[in-house]
Amino acid sequence: MATLHPLDPLTTQEIEKAVGLVRKAHGSLHYNAVTLWEPRKAQLMAWLADPEKDPRPHRVADVVAIGKGSKVYDGLVDLNEEKIIKWELTEDVQPLITMEDLQIVEHVVRKDPKVIEQCEILGIPKEDMHKVYCDPWTIGYDERFGRKIRLQQALMYYRPHIDDSQYTYPLDFCPIFNADTHEIIHIDVPPVRRPLSKAPPNNYHPASIEEKGGYRTDLKPLNITQPEGVSFKLDGRTIDWQKWKFHVGFNYREGIVLSNVTFNDKGEDRPIFWRISLTEMVVPYGNPDHPHQRKHAFDLGEYGGGYMTNSLSLGCDCKGAIHYMDAAFVNKAGESYDIKNAICIHEEDAGILFKHTDFRDESVIVTRGRKLVISQIFTAANYEYCVYWIFHQDGTIQLEIKLTGILNTYAMNPGEDTKGWGTEVYPGVNAHNHQHLFCLRLDPNIDGPNNTVFQTDAMRGAGEVGSAENKYGNAFYAHKTPYKKVSEGIADYDGSTSRTWDMANTNKLNAYSHKPVSYKLVSREVPPLLPKPGGLVWKRAGFARHAVHVTPYDDEQIHPAGRHVPQTSGEPSKGLPEWIGDGSASIDNTDVVLWHTFGLTHFPAPEDYPIMPAEPMTLLLRPRHFFLRNPALDVPPSYARTPSQIKGLSNGVTDATDKMSTLAFEPTTNGAKTNGSCCNGS
Repeated sequence: MATLHPLDPLTTQEIEKAVGLVRKAHGSLHYNAVTLWEPRKAQLMAWLADPEKDPRPHRVADVVAIGKGSKVYDGLVDLNEEKIIKWELTEDVQPLITMEDLQIVEHVVRKDPKVIEQCEILGIPKEDMHKVYCDPWTIGYDERFGRKIRLQQALMYYRPHIDDSQYTYPLDFCPIFNADTHEIIHIDVPPVRRPLSKAPPNNYHPASIEEKGGYRTDLKPLNITQPEGVSFKLDGRTIDWQKWKFHVGFNYREGIVLSNVTFNDKGEDRPIFWRISLTEMVVPYGNPDHPHQRKHAFDLGEYGGGYMTNSLSLGCDCKGAIHYMDAAFVNKAGESYDIKNAICIHEEDAGILFKHTDFRDESVIVTRGRKLVISQIFTAANYEYCVYWIFHQDGTIQLEIKLTGILNTYAMNPGEDTKGWGTEVYPGVNAHNHQHLFCLRLDPNIDGPNNTVFQTDAMRGAGEVGSAENKYGNAFYAHKTPYKKVSEGIADYDGSTSRTWDMANTNKLNAYSHKPVSYKLVSREVPPLLPKPGGLVWKRAGFARHAVHVTPYDDEQIHPAGRHVPQTSGEPSKGLPEWIGDGSASIDNTDVVLWHTFGLTHFPAPEDYPIMPAEPMTLLLRPRHFFLRNPALDVPPSYARTPSQIKGLSNGVTDATDKMSTLAFEPTTNGAKTNGSCCNGS
């Protein structure tokens, strides 16, 4: 235990120790989560600054357990001292739905007499119930049932053949499952019935593609090789790559967590971010008919991005020279288990890092970049979310998310009007409009913890055309608005001003620009939350009401929709709306957190079916006034030829200066050379 970094996820042994201590004290319980309770920021910063003198933070397990009657217990277990330091009954909440919880529902619905009756009404004989499937979801919130009983809703489907896609045959009714008693307590049935579709299967598996003409045959092999190995180093879960250094954590809810992110600037490890993670998301669907208002999944808070993560495989999910990290979790019975290869770490070519050609003599320098990618992929029922944290050599951090998988579908009758709330992507298949809104939690540490967030808008200069100050009307500038208190740090995206946000240390100015050192959030895929203010989704997903919220740092404020999300009513709104309070708290030159909601709005089309091509979205965290010049200048060029070399070659002579310049660009492991084959060579 002493060799583990304080931010390392709990091991299987630690999970089992925590469960053993809880079981001894509190008897038989079902375990919802056992994860690392991260050391308090001040304590951990002190230890990192002086590990010889400051006490090492204890390993503490954060436990969520469920007793009879859906009673929820929250506890903390100090693993060093082997004792429970907190144990509370938390009233009127439901913790997230685990994979075990989800898998039970399908077995129950197949045997339930009321479900069998509904299937027969739609044209499915009783003997075909083994062909009936469901995607269990949390119920969201339904005022008829409240939140005292732990519930799930079952989105129903039919598979004529085991290899067929169930989403081609959605069923029109929705059972409600009681997780305590394992029984169906209600079935929502629409006023207009939609019998089982008679359309032929629409599949994506190999046999189906071969039947419809087969696969393309004109693809040649594309090999990725790193004969000398990777350029990054690992010390436990701390990565050192191209001047970057950071810790890679992982938990059942957020998935990947990046901590203590620094960049070595000429020998000085400069802090940039203390902690970065995806902390929540909401997927509201746009059909107002009952019970579709319940379809607004909080995939991280209601199911867990870590729990749903895939075991990644070489050549498919990741290519190249790969390093994997596993993830340890707890099951319902309190036993630990591993997801192998939960995290993939590898390098990729990143295209041109920088380039310039002088038109006068065709002297040129071109440097290709490389990027380090830390990724996970998680499956939320029908959808896959591919999450890539990308580090670039110029000090940029990029988050890219690719959405793929299968559309959530609902039954429709021939010729039925979708009313604009969805699209018929295949006969009998209605794919409803929906959004994917992610919440990024940024804890900036820009040359220290005291930071200020500025809103930056591109603005036209004052003065009318013809005026002395703006005679030709071409003046424009970056208008920066500092957020001084929480009420000011609530903002929406504005594409007309190319709005960005600077996380700055106003106590330290760049020696050249005389502006505060900062990192800029550049994010342009920022749709507004489309469900209306005052509605169910708006109340439950308070974090998604605006693109940016800035709050003072608090160790306890991690999950912007609240610690326990399932079956919340939004009255009052949990998480960020609570933390904002009256908005009077200072966020100027202090330890702050920036919460950013971004994503996309999806109006389905036939091209998205039967399986969606991956749709990417991205955002950047870019250094601004942080460095004195391009921090990637020392990346070896792929090709370089100076004016003096050009002159020497044309004259047939090379003086001493030219020879030194040539020697500086002899071939390197990055492929640098002075002449020979290159895009600019001859």
